[in-house]
Amino acid sequence: MTYAVAAALQTAVYTRLAADAALAGLVGAAIYDAVPAGPLPPLYVVLGTEDVRDASDKTGNGADHALNIDVLSEAAGFASAKAAAGAVCDALLDLPLALSRGTLVSLRFTKAKALRTSSGNMRQITLTFRARVADDD
Repeated sequence: MTYAVAAALQTAVYTRLAADAALAGLVGAAIYDAVPAGPLPPLYVVLGTEDVRDASDKTGNGADHALNIDVLSEAAGFASAKAAAGAVCDALLDLPLALSRGTLVSLRFTKAKALRTSSGNMRQITLTFRARVADDD
């Protein structure tokens, strides 16, 4: 197993989302690797948790990453959050990602969960993607 490609994958995902014009039209620059301190915009995207499993084989080291990306909204309904979640999917799945280390073998959407946060005043959609990477080093 290798976790060596994880940082390159995270950077590629963040860079793609931050550069996507359709997503920026919905959330502006409110795309975060970590939620900043202070007041937040009414709609934003943040890279979430990650679960990684070994995917090495006889050709080399690799890993399967289950990546979560969260879309959060203060709106009363889910419409704006769903529009932003759709833009996240389009940004990540329309073109292959280039990694600074390793190779992205595949990237696919696996599930989404929409819910009201425990405080009830926020809507959250958690998108889960599965990325298979191989370490070329």
